[in-house]
Amino acid sequence: IISIIIILAGAIAFIIGFGISGRHSITVTTLTSAGNIGEDGILSCTFEPDIKLSDIVIQWLKEGVTGLVHEFKKGKDDLSDQDEMFRGRTAVFADQVIVGNASLRLKNVQLTDAGTYKCYIITSKGKGNAKLEYKTGAFSIPEVNVDSNASSESLRCEAPRWFPQPTVVWASQVDQGANFSEVSNTSFELNPENVTMKVVSVLYNVTINTTYSCMIENDIAKATGDIRVTDSEIKRQSHLQLLNSKASLCLSSFVAISWVLLPLCPYLMLK
Repeated sequence: IISIIIILAGAIAFIIGFGISGRHSITVTTLTSAGNIGEDGILSCTFEPDIKLSDIVIQWLKEGVTGLVHEFKKGKDDLSDQDEMFRGRTAVFADQVIVGNASLRLKNVQLTDAGTYKCYIITSKGKGNAKLEYKTGAFSIPEVNVDSNASSESLRCEAPRWFPQPTVVWASQVDQGANFSEVSNTSFELNPENVTMKVVSVLYNVTINTTYSCMIENDIAKATGDIRVTDSEIKRQSHLQLLNSKASLCLSSFVAISWVLLPLCPYLMLK
């Protein structure tokens, strides 16, 4: 009977302990993204909201960096421990912290900003964190026009900023799967900052009333410029897609198992 009572007490204590630990866990979610060199970027992070702004602490950290990327606590920024490389370049959306938005705005993205970041959250409910991989590069939407300087009917595709060096592929709505590499010429011109490059590709011997697509892609982004030339008009369409964007979710929990069960182990052997 004694052993049964002890087992039941242990089970109840375990349930209570787990319930208490549940109140010390919050869910934090990040979204892997890419930054465009020279422009502002967003490192996305959300968490379970807390009704008291003064209890919320947001810390952004980067692997390999000694200081903090950014810290927000007691309703305002605290940049006393911020690393020098991020000085004057970071901000959270202060008016959205109360609803669970811990995203970080990173100004003037640099190539060296790439790496693994951690979004660490403390609220009155508990703690939580999640990591994200931040890639940096350059990407831009291409513009496709009729090349008036060419001796034959040609199309010219230009995109001002790409890095790393992308691949360029032409496609036709009519000749799907056709290889246009022998009737096209692509060049890359280094921009003045000596990092990004201008992409220029010319497609020769095009046919009227056909839609052509200029597709530019590296490991960060894919951009497409479409053009259709008819006897009466020119139609254009373009779009840009960031690659490998995915969410990361982490549930931090302090499970109270050892301190409940270990003291009971000797008694569980009673018969």
